Amino acid sequence: MSIEKPRWIQDLERLLPIRSQFIVSGSIRDNFLVEVAGAPALVPLRRALWETLRYSGYRCLLVFDPADGIRVYPNETATRELAERLFDLRLGEGTQKISLETLAALMKNLTGQREARAAMVLDFASRIPRQTDHLSEGEHRFFVAAEKLSLTAAALVPNHAAKSETKTPAPAPATAPATAPATPAAKEFTGPLFNPVLWLVNRSQDLPSWFALDSERVASLTIGRPEYETREAAAQQLAPLFVGFGEADEKARERFLKSFTEGTEGMSLAALSDITELASRKNLDLAHIDDAVRCYKVGALDNPWRKDYLRQKIADGQGFIEERVKGQRAAVVKTLDILKRSAMGLTGAQARSRGNRPRGVLFFAGPTGVGKTELAKTLTQLVFGDERAYIRFDMSEFAEEHTGARLLGAPPGYIGFDAGGELTNSVREKPFSVVLFDEIEKAHPRILDKFLQILEDGRLTDGRGDTAYFSETILIFTSNLGTFVEEAGGQRVQNIKPGDPYEVVETRIREAIGDYFKYRLSRPEILNRIGDNIVVFDFIAPEVAVMIFEGMLKNVARRVQEELRLALRVAPAARAQLLERCTRDLSHGGRGIGNQLESAFINPLARALFGLELMGKTTVTVEGLEDLDRVVTLKLSTA
Repeated sequence: MSIEKPRWIQDLERLLPIRSQFIVSGSIRDNFLVEVAGAPALVPLRRALWETLRYSGYRCLLVFDPADGIRVYPNETATRELAERLFDLRLGEGTQKISLETLAALMKNLTGQREARAAMVLDFASRIPRQTDHLSEGEHRFFVAAEKLSLTAAALVPNHAAKSETKTPAPAPATAPATAPATPAAKEFTGPLFNPVLWLVNRSQDLPSWFALDSERVASLTIGRPEYETREAAAQQLAPLFVGFGEADEKARERFLKSFTEGTEGMSLAALSDITELASRKNLDLAHIDDAVRCYKVGALDNPWRKDYLRQKIADGQGFIEERVKGQRAAVVKTLDILKRSAMGLTGAQARSRGNRPRGVLFFAGPTGVGKTELAKTLTQLVFGDERAYIRFDMSEFAEEHTGARLLGAPPGYIGFDAGGELTNSVREKPFSVVLFDEIEKAHPRILDKFLQILEDGRLTDGRGDTAYFSETILIFTSNLGTFVEEAGGQRVQNIKPGDPYEVVETRIREAIGDYFKYRLSRPEILNRIGDNIVVFDFIAPEVAVMIFEGMLKNVARRVQEELRLALRVAPAARAQLLERCTRDLSHGGRGIGNQLESAFINPLARALFGLELMGKTTVTVEGLEDLDRVVTLKLSTA
């Protein structure tokens, strides 16, 4: 099976005749699919580099890292003896500690070496300078020497290849065509090539900025994440390591390859190898590749979404939800439909690829105080057994662009970088969860852009490079968009009002949400990712307001019983007064009812009870209310 070389290797081969040094960044700790002894194999970067260079006549790699010093690759007797002779090394234990000054001299020796082709790899080069913008005197001399060397080194033909004739062509300009002659697989390339120095860094910024910018001979190679075809080829290599591969038919193997490849979108080939190891340890066969991938991503093999008890809880969920969220039947039914789709694994089923999108996405819209946040809590209670298990973010706290660093993680070099992002940290800690983004429209538009990646790819990487996977989460956005709209003159006017038919409320709110994302933010793609998962809540109807009021009054009575060991009674006349007062204005929904109940009943009740001698009392009855000068006083009797 023939395989295509990784892009960075192709670029390296192309540039070896005209570039003397390479800064290699990105996924440098990944594995790479290359040909080894005529067969595809997954190997680390050092081996992949060696398999590439040796066919061009390179005899050895000198590998330096700040911890162990210098060593030779491959670690074979003949190679080690050659390196010791050519570069005056003493590798008795396989490594030799050297200073930066000695390293600079060794680099100079290597780049001018005519007896044999050799290359140098500076591993963990990110750790050579302590601070790139405050180099020590020794570090500064070292990087200046390296920069000078990049400009003075020449492409050479080894003496044994040129029969003692050295060819040192003039340096190619940076704009010259960077093409290298074709190299036969089993025949040494005899054209002029540099003895290169390769700097392996996590990020290109880990080296002094002037080092790469001021030398045309220093090339940057970025190693990206593997594409679909590469992951598929790697999956084919790893498939025989899975339990049951030998007995599986062709269709089962094809399903495995498709699931493995699609489920590892955005992941490294090293991650594919780790998933294979996990599957082997857990004795998972080809049919359970999804479980192995999920175990790698979120650290849990057990999938609560597939449990029979969860399906039963969702099946019985409407009554449970409507007990807590009053008067929102249409919203509850649609929410449960989306939840059932998530539990069945059918989210995004219309797409060809399964992808890694969140289990469910809900956009709760409507007036304030109608139960949007309460429904999110109730869903969490229904699915995970504890309403506190949800992760909540008040998006009004992220109205400024710079606050995105707190939510998503600061870039390297900025304050808070080591802490990561609140969102990514929370999801890594609780991968099976409901994530609530309250009042999403108040977040800065640049922060909203990040949700595109979450909604489409189901993952987010913070500034530290740590990835959080959202594939097992339910995302809930709440919004008050559409309740008020802005007229041409900038004045905000009420777009919907209590008493409007639900169809009118739903239509106007959906239109307002569409206008906001399409025209005000100019980000229709966010709305497109949300899709038809917008759930519109209605105003609280008068009859529903009575139910909410009664429920809140029961909560007050329960709290009085728990805290004071008193049975609370409310006389019919007082109850009627209180009901009229609390439900007079329903524009603020259930929250408005609660606020009125607190000011007109709970506060006066606490004031009255505080002044009573309650020793030996078991019952307190509210006989009536008096409102004098906007101060409510309760008439109480005790028994």
